[in-house]
Amino acid sequence: MRVQVDRGLCTGHARCHAVAPDVYELDDLGYNAADGTVVVPTGREEAARLGAAACPERAIHILDA
Repeated sequence: MRVQVDRGLCTGHARCHAVAPDVYELDDLGYNAADGTVVVPTGREEAARLGAAACPERAIHILDA
C-alpha cells in the first residue's frame, strides 16, 4: 500500500502522526515530512487509513488499497 501526501495542503495539525507515528513522519515544525509517495509498512495499512482520515485538510490520499 502507498499513500501520497500533498505537503501544500498540510497545515501541521499532526493528527496523522498521532494516529500512526510509524507511518507518518513529521518535520521539525510539525508538518508531514513526506515528499510525495510513502510506502506503508506491511501490517500498518489500517493505521495509514486512519491517519489519512484524521487529516482535516484531506492532504493524504490512499493510492493502493
